[in-house]
Amino acid sequence: MATRAELSEFLAGAERRAYKQALFAVRDQDNALDIVQDAMFKLSESYGERPAHELPLLFTRIVQNVIHDFFRRQKVRSTWITLFSALSSADGDESDPLETLEARPGSASAESAADQVEREQVVKIIEQEISRLPARQREAFLLRYWEDLDVAETAVTMKCSEGSVKTHCSRATQALAKALRARGIEL
Repeated sequence: MATRAELSEFLAGAERRAYKQALFAVRDQDNALDIVQDAMFKLSESYGERPAHELPLLFTRIVQNVIHDFFRRQKVRSTWITLFSALSSADGDESDPLETLEARPGSASAESAADQVEREQVVKIIEQEISRLPARQREAFLLRYWEDLDVAETAVTMKCSEGSVKTHCSRATQALAKALRARGIEL
């Protein structure tokens, strides 16, 4: 069982990494801070009684889930705003107020349709190639680069040595790079 001090120490140490992960995902500082705060609260509330060694993986999963929840909420809000803005006003004005707003540079809505389609295709190809990796390489790659665990945490999770983690990650990145180049994708 993690003590209150161990939980506080863990959260203090994990805060920056979680913030970086959320910021990369949502590209907004305020929303990233909200995501980290929500994740910390959920960990404390639901899993605070777990042993201290389980906290890193639980917290990583919670952060990912809160990020996914954020995008789901954004999609629902966007749908409702679009539906309501399509309705005409009482004075007969048919203009859509959202058409007058400009998208923020770097946001998905500021991309051209071709750029969005290309990005989605590249992501799909990367996901396909990741799924083709051998199980241990895929596991090491996802834990290190998707879950943002360090080599030691990944080794504990995979129940292998740190050297094995490094080898699996190296082989996975080489295989992915080769497969992507063969498909004409340069990252």
